[in-house]
Amino acid sequence: MEHYKITLSSDDVPTQWYNINADLPVELPMPKNSEGKDQIASLQKAFTKAGLEQEFSQERYIKIPSEVRELYMKMGRPSPLFRATNLEEYLNTPAKIYYKREDTSPTGSHKLNSAIPQAYFAKKEGVERLTTETGAGQWGTALSLACNLLDLDCTVYMVRVSFDQKPDRKNIMNIYNGDVYASPSENTEVGRQILAENPDHPGSLGVAISEAMEEALAYDEVKYTLGSVLNQVMLHQTVIGQELKTQLEIAEEEPDVMIACAGGGSNFAGSLFPFIKDKIDGNSDTQFIAVEPSACPTLTQGSYEYDFGDVNGFTPMLKMFTLGHDFVAPSVHAGGLRYHGMSPQVSLLTKEGYIEPRSAHQREVFEAGITFARNEGVLPAPETTHAIKVAIDEAIKCKETGEEKTIVLNFSGHGMLDLKGYASYFEGNMLDAK
Repeated sequence: MEHYKITLSSDDVPTQWYNINADLPVELPMPKNSEGKDQIASLQKAFTKAGLEQEFSQERYIKIPSEVRELYMKMGRPSPLFRATNLEEYLNTPAKIYYKREDTSPTGSHKLNSAIPQAYFAKKEGVERLTTETGAGQWGTALSLACNLLDLDCTVYMVRVSFDQKPDRKNIMNIYNGDVYASPSENTEVGRQILAENPDHPGSLGVAISEAMEEALAYDEVKYTLGSVLNQVMLHQTVIGQELKTQLEIAEEEPDVMIACAGGGSNFAGSLFPFIKDKIDGNSDTQFIAVEPSACPTLTQGSYEYDFGDVNGFTPMLKMFTLGHDFVAPSVHAGGLRYHGMSPQVSLLTKEGYIEPRSAHQREVFEAGITFARNEGVLPAPETTHAIKVAIDEAIKCKETGEEKTIVLNFSGHGMLDLKGYASYFEGNMLDAK
């Protein structure tokens, strides 16, 4: 029997998050302070207690609170798995292509999977307001909704270039009761200093993180949240991969190639860590591919070393692949992938050879996204087009070799609010960044 769409019931929403710290092939390097500073102590002020406990936990499975699981259900989990049969026919490939649709959430991406628990734990600890950064706006949108659902105030610092490119993201955050500022801003000392040096600074996630952290460190009733990179975020996102395992079992498929885009690591880790566990255990030979923009080639060209997560050094130093905390990527439309560093967990697994990193050019990924939309009817976000580009590449290889591989990608978000980027492609004025 062919499976074109595989849905699960609400009962199939996972009851636990999977923590890959328990199964890493080598020990994950711990965060450390920079010389003369104590950023680790600052974490205790900036983050919730529950968040920090999860950040350093070595437990393989962590129970999802019933209230969080209920909100997952109300916000649309489990998400469906589709088979891209029209795309397969268009490519004339013997490969099977499946895509896990995280775009079906109310905010249009996977980010709500971590926004809900982070807001929930903050509310339980008596926090009044959360601050955060956002690139393309998916995380800021998700946190704005989560905070509104749990009666918390929310302040979002959005990278200026994305703030200008994607005005409707700001509008939706406002609808969800979030306060949104283009970063760098005049709200913080960090922002004011940067604007004094360069009033036209395009912003970066590193800058936006510094602004949000500065606020959290200044006020007792405010906590900081992060939409990617941290272990706790990778943890929350594993609801994707656990559902995906069940769906592939129903389809009677063993994945040969699994693909996700990678900026800070959240959708990649969430969808693929439960499968990478099998490879670490010696029970799988699946190929795992992380795809990033060639304009921000953290995994493919960065150095594996200790670096700050933000431009100002508020965060501890993390061992990760990095382009340098002061790196400012070109203004490509995949704002969610314009981060200088990568999740320490994803970085370590890449270093150890479990993950294959690839990069792709902006025009190429938009071409892939348009091909996908014309065949499958779903418009992908610029970030998601990176995974689609490599999935198409792998399917074409199968056409050339005759291999009947099963290719699975995480469709991390829709592109309905990214039409300005698609317009620039069709108008021929898209930045051909590297």
